Amino acid sequence: MLIFNKKSDLSAFLSPLINQNKSIGFVPTMGALHEGHLSLLEKSLAENDITVMSIFVNPTQFNNAEDLEKYPRTLEKDVEKMKVVSDNIIVYVPSVSDIYEDKTVSESFDYDGLENQMEGQHRPGHFDGVGTIVKRLFEIIKPNIAYFGEKDFQQLQIVKKLVSKHKIPVHIIGCPIFREESGLAMSSRNERLSPNARKKAAIIFEILNQAKEVFQQKSIKETIKFVEKSFKKHPEFELEYFEIADEETLLSAQTKGSNKKYRGFIAIFIEKIRLIDNISLN
Repeated sequence: MLIFNKKSDLSAFLSPLINQNKSIGFVPTMGALHEGHLSLLEKSLAENDITVMSIFVNPTQFNNAEDLEKYPRTLEKDVEKMKVVSDNIIVYVPSVSDIYEDKTVSESFDYDGLENQMEGQHRPGHFDGVGTIVKRLFEIIKPNIAYFGEKDFQQLQIVKKLVSKHKIPVHIIGCPIFREESGLAMSSRNERLSPNARKKAAIIFEILNQAKEVFQQKSIKETIKFVEKSFKKHPEFELEYFEIADEETLLSAQTKGSNKKYRGFIAIFIEKIRLIDNISLN
C-alpha cells in the first residue's frame, strides 16, 4: 500500500500508469471508514487496474465549524481496515494546504437547481464545497471511474451533474447504502453517537420503511405527515426535514406522477448529531 500526502508526488506516480492506459478507480472519502466505504473499495479493485482512495476532511463543505472540528479522524484505523481488503491500494491523504494552497475557499457551481433542494436549503454553500473538492481530486487523480454511496443520494446526483456540465471524463457509479444490523445507515458520524443513541437511531430506517408502505396507499402529503407524527413520539429526535422528491430532478413532489421514481429523504438530529438517510419509494 502506497500513501501519498502531496498531489505532486501522487501525480508523478500515476502519470506513467495513465500513459499505459491503466484504468483508475477512485473512492473519495473523509475517512472514519466503515463497511460502506470498504464495499466501494472492493468494487473499484474488482473493476480497475489501479484503485485510489482519498482521505480528506474537506473544510469548505462544512457550514458548521463545530461539526468540522468534531468530525472523526482515524487515519491509523482506516489504513488497517484498508489493508484487510487489499494491499494493492493507493491512498491520498493530503493536507488542506496541498489541496487549497493558500486559498481555502469554494468555487461557485450551478447544478441546474439540484443544489437548492434539501441539503442545499439546510447547509448553505455545502454543495459548492463538494463540487470544489471533487473537481480538484478528479483533476489530480484523473480516474476513469469514481464510486459514491447512495446514502448521500443528493450528492451523488450533483456529482453526476458536475461531471456532465464540466465535461469531466469520469464515469460515476452509485453504490447501495450499507446498513448496520439494526438498519441504521452506516456513517462516519455514527461513531460520535452514544451506544444508547446508536441503538435508538434504528427507528429512522423503521419509519422510512413504514413511510414506503404508506406512500403506496396514500398521498405524498399524508406520507410526510405520517413521518412527522411518528418522530413526535420519539422526543429524543429532532426532525430537520423529511421530503419526497423526484429522483431525477430532486424537486420536492406535491402529487404523484406516472412513470416517475420517488425517494424519501430525511435529516434528523439525535444528541445534536445530524444523520441523513433516504429510501426509494417506488
